Amino acid sequence: MSITREKDLASALSANDVRAWLNKNNPKQLALLDRFEMELRLGRLSTSSKQKGKDESSSNGSGGAGGDTKNYAGVKAIDRRQVTSKTVLLLRNLVGNTKWKNAAQLMALLRGIGKDLHAAGGGKEPAIANIVRRIMCAVRDEVATAEAAEAQAMSSSNLDLHAGGDGNSMQPIDEDLTAEQSESVSSPVGRNKRGGKDTAAAAATATSTATMSRMSLTSMLWAHPQHLTNMKGTTSTVSGTGTRSKRSDSFSSVDSAPDPLDMSEYGDDFPPSFYANRPYFRPAVMEAIGEIMNDLEDLHKNVDEQASAHIHAGEVILTYSRSKTVESFLKAAAKKRQFQVIVCEGAPHFGGHRMATSLAEAGIDTTVIHDSAAFAIMARVNKVLLPAHAVMANGGLIAPSGSHMLALAAKHNSVPLICLTGMFKLCPMYPHEGQDTLQDLVSPSSVVNFAELSDDLMSKVEFVNPVHDYIPPQLINLFVTNIGAFQPSYIYRLLSEYYHSDDWESFE
Repeated sequence: MSITREKDLASALSANDVRAWLNKNNPKQLALLDRFEMELRLGRLSTSSKQKGKDESSSNGSGGAGGDTKNYAGVKAIDRRQVTSKTVLLLRNLVGNTKWKNAAQLMALLRGIGKDLHAAGGGKEPAIANIVRRIMCAVRDEVATAEAAEAQAMSSSNLDLHAGGDGNSMQPIDEDLTAEQSESVSSPVGRNKRGGKDTAAAAATATSTATMSRMSLTSMLWAHPQHLTNMKGTTSTVSGTGTRSKRSDSFSSVDSAPDPLDMSEYGDDFPPSFYANRPYFRPAVMEAIGEIMNDLEDLHKNVDEQASAHIHAGEVILTYSRSKTVESFLKAAAKKRQFQVIVCEGAPHFGGHRMATSLAEAGIDTTVIHDSAAFAIMARVNKVLLPAHAVMANGGLIAPSGSHMLALAAKHNSVPLICLTGMFKLCPMYPHEGQDTLQDLVSPSSVVNFAELSDDLMSKVEFVNPVHDYIPPQLINLFVTNIGAFQPSYIYRLLSEYYHSDDWESFE
């Protein structure tokens, strides 16, 4: 290997730059990643961007509250589920068309992509990082499944060898034969007499096979330590799944072509089975990604199937602003029940107006109220339905700004609060730093026209424009998801089913 080639390889490995690796090996996939990140930086994939004001002004200019039905709470035309589906499609393209060799390299690639998306603004859209974590968990599951299958196959082959063909496995080890064969292999004279290294290797294989064929419970108990050592070494050689061979497959040797994907940072995080080359592993991972995509496509359908179990005839349902999940849930319940819906308008973007219009067109008795009237009307309400921006690991909820007011009013009047959400919004994060850090404060320019305010007035007023509210778990009664209904105290149990604990903080 030339000096220049060694420097290129060393710089690629030390930089740990997934983008550089994609640029060198898969430029088309890097272009897709760049396009996705550009949309993310411009706020087209986030519900907490400065695009809110621009979209809201265009909505008001086209007919007020009901003019632009494509806007959701003042944000341009993209459903949260569509955002997540775009993320899955991007990752499916990257995973399916890049030149990773084993599970360890794939995990390094996913971690690098996740960090890149998080730095580009994915922290404001937690569903993007959740999808990356879920695919990483699927990779770990596939490795565990493959490892279990290989262990079972090895165990079956060992049982066949122990049986010896005639079912009699209670034979002692022939120490004289073993010593003679070992001496013939280790001795230079023996190698010369038998034709050199090839003959020695053949003799060693014969010795190992003969020793393993006689290995049984009795022989293991009565054998000498050197024989057991030989057996262990033979087993590792025959199985071909030793740690050294697995790790050597994932790193380039001096004589082979260099592999620029950096594994130095992640090499110690994975067990040896992650470094084994399995030809069937890529199709298995792609199938797991396809299952995640199918879950997203059937999300609203699975949530709507539970509508009749939570909404009963004659009830009064209170909701806040606009949510496609809540809207679809109420329309599904209206096919079997007659009930009334009260919608808070969700100022200053007034998404509740569009929500009420859509529900009224579906034949649901709908009333719009001011946000400040929520506490006064709460005594007449039977249930409160809220959407979710993210579900925290402790069972807390990040919801649209103003939802915390409804949760407090519902708690005061003992009205059950139900959150409708998909499991892709479940985040492995705890609100350690308090409620204010989760509100995602943005510029007030989307709700205040500074040109109309004098400098004297501006000096006396402080504007705070939170996009979200954090609702603690003690104010929530139930989460209705696409896989069932759960209490907030059970949410942490779901984390282990969807994400691996080692991947929780991979992108921070």
